Amino acid sequence: MNTVAHSSVVLDPALSSTSLPVEPMCRELADLVAARMTEEGVYETDIPGLDLFRVDAPTSCMSTVYEPSLCVIAQGRKIVQLGDREIVYGALSYMVSSVDLPVNGYVVDASPENPFLAVKINIDPAEVAELVLQLGDAAPSEPVDCPYSACGLCVAQVDLGILDAMTRLVRLLDSPTDARFLAPLIQREIIYRALVGEMGSRMREFVSADSQSHRISRVISVLKDRFAEPLRVRQLAEDVNMSESTLYHSFKQVTRMSPVQFQKKLRLHEARRLMLSEGLEAATASYRVGYESPSHFSREYSRMFGAPPRADVIKLRGETRMSVPA
Repeated sequence: MNTVAHSSVVLDPALSSTSLPVEPMCRELADLVAARMTEEGVYETDIPGLDLFRVDAPTSCMSTVYEPSLCVIAQGRKIVQLGDREIVYGALSYMVSSVDLPVNGYVVDASPENPFLAVKINIDPAEVAELVLQLGDAAPSEPVDCPYSACGLCVAQVDLGILDAMTRLVRLLDSPTDARFLAPLIQREIIYRALVGEMGSRMREFVSADSQSHRISRVISVLKDRFAEPLRVRQLAEDVNMSESTLYHSFKQVTRMSPVQFQKKLRLHEARRLMLSEGLEAATASYRVGYESPSHFSREYSRMFGAPPRADVIKLRGETRMSVPA
């Protein structure tokens, strides 16, 4: 994998005395997750859009694509890399991904006695837009305290409202009948609390029709759906009523990478999935995701994942320890 100079953002509210009131509830959330996950991995729960994570030791760097989501770390610490940006965040903090983003990440603080524990809910941008419309001018407009305020990935200190709602949501796993009716309401409450909190201004930007961030989110949706097609930046710019230079600049602010780099990461992630899940040969996978040259695909794959396609897939299939997405 290429070595990239990363600018770093550190947010570890556990080190701040201002976080003390939320610590007991954060411990309760960690206990709830640990009780449901005796082994490390990802638990896709029976509540749609709710996932639990457990990691028992620091991990190597892993690549994945974040979908729109909100993730609370209940225990432990991790690093997420997005383009040239590096975020270190831990317990008592939460992260919001407002758009689909290819990232690298690794857990840096975890042990069998004190595992890394996290809870994630998926976010439907349409629901965010609906809540923004209902809130109107009632929502506060203070920006998140983040040096990359235009980025599609932001992190903030978790508050009691979000922690309480997330804890109630995880508790519903013990009550399937209640969960059918109450889980969607609590998930909506979590989004609401994020919107009226420190992260709200950034989340609103991505669903406000006239904003640059919303236009870039539309471009990202097109690239996600058509990543195997040739990249036509001029057409993308026309579709969202932007100049090519403005699109390029705004796209890089949101994703910390260029449209070409973004498309390449999506292609390589999908090729890896095709080889792992569907058993495709590297050459076949490369053509499927839009590459014209298998050798070019192999070089770019090696740069991103640290090994040629075949060796990487054999390694992943042979790993006894379950990999947890970044």
